[in-house]
Amino acid sequence: MESLKELYRIGRGPSSSHTMGPSFAAQRFRAAYPGADSFQVTLFGSLAKTGRGHLTDVAVKEALEPLPSQIIFDTETAGLPHPNTMTLEAFQRGERLGLWRVMSVGGGKIALEGRPDADPPKVYPLSKFTDIKNYCREKDIYLWQYVEQCEGPEIWDYLGDVWETMKEAVYRGIRRDGELSGGLRVQRKAMYLNRQRHMDESKETRENRKVCAYAFAVSEENAGGGVIVTAPTCGACGVLPAVMLYKQEQQGFSDRDMLKGLAVAGLIGNVIKTNASISGAECGCQAEIGSACSMAAAGLAEIYHMDMDQIEYAAEVAMEHHLGLTCDPIGGLVQIPCIERNAVAGMRAINALSLANFLTYTRKISFDMVVKTMYETGRDLFSKYRETSEGGLAKVYTE
Repeated sequence: MESLKELYRIGRGPSSSHTMGPSFAAQRFRAAYPGADSFQVTLFGSLAKTGRGHLTDVAVKEALEPLPSQIIFDTETAGLPHPNTMTLEAFQRGERLGLWRVMSVGGGKIALEGRPDADPPKVYPLSKFTDIKNYCREKDIYLWQYVEQCEGPEIWDYLGDVWETMKEAVYRGIRRDGELSGGLRVQRKAMYLNRQRHMDESKETRENRKVCAYAFAVSEENAGGGVIVTAPTCGACGVLPAVMLYKQEQQGFSDRDMLKGLAVAGLIGNVIKTNASISGAECGCQAEIGSACSMAAAGLAEIYHMDMDQIEYAAEVAMEHHLGLTCDPIGGLVQIPCIERNAVAGMRAINALSLANFLTYTRKISFDMVVKTMYETGRDLFSKYRETSEGGLAKVYTE
């Protein structure tokens, strides 16, 4: 598996696969052809169908500036190697210098067709959770120690930056109101949720309100093009920081505890990314929100010092009950139902943690099994429900 630095990416929203990935691809392509005087970029599949709502064309043009670029939306071509496929062409005085075919595979990561050498190096020798768990037991180490062993001690500095960025996104989001751009006239709700306290609010009600406020905060920052961390994607970026920050404030966990939680959460995300997908265009929203919920449940289990079986069960429960979740963003925007789903998944992660505390040793389903199931389910989903905005709420919604 690749480094957690490839999973946790710091950047601007609103979409890791539709904004970050294409932007990274355009930047690399431009650097590869310094003699070019113009570019043509063709977007296919989901990139073409929801690219305007996700600001894909804007991100690509900005990455290629100040040179002129033409963006083409091809919604008809079939037989693509990935639903998020794009071609980039470089020209000099009308003569083509080169062409890349790129797939934005989720979480901001890109793959270049015919260029396996361009892939990031593998730093984890094991990719199945069962194998990782067995190795850790044999060596008598914790999961976070396995992360450190594979990544090196420098990973803690990177995770420190990730944690600070996550917290800053929450703090910015709960202080902002107004309307998100895009035409749906969606109002920011994080500030309202954070401030509006019930007159005799119970502990349970406060937890629900605060976790949801934090998830809304980060998700609204993402939808507004703010700086967030993919966890594992932009569209699902609010789940992990919401539950982790709330529990730190509630229980007084140290930042060191939180970094260990992020390491374990990242390990879970990496297993999903390697053996299945974190791309909504490939496997529906279960691959984004379901993965984020699994990561959050595992991260919480780590900071509560649960054992590896409990961490696994928390992650498995979180994913299992997102199976089949469709990706149907209205207008191609990462707003409805995406923002609210981050809040719901945050609460579900806490529920998964509670179940793991009580029921771990009665379980029948392994985490690896549910990851495999999620991938097969996602591949079976009709294309209308995989981030094309052609089905579900995106089709039925009328203002």
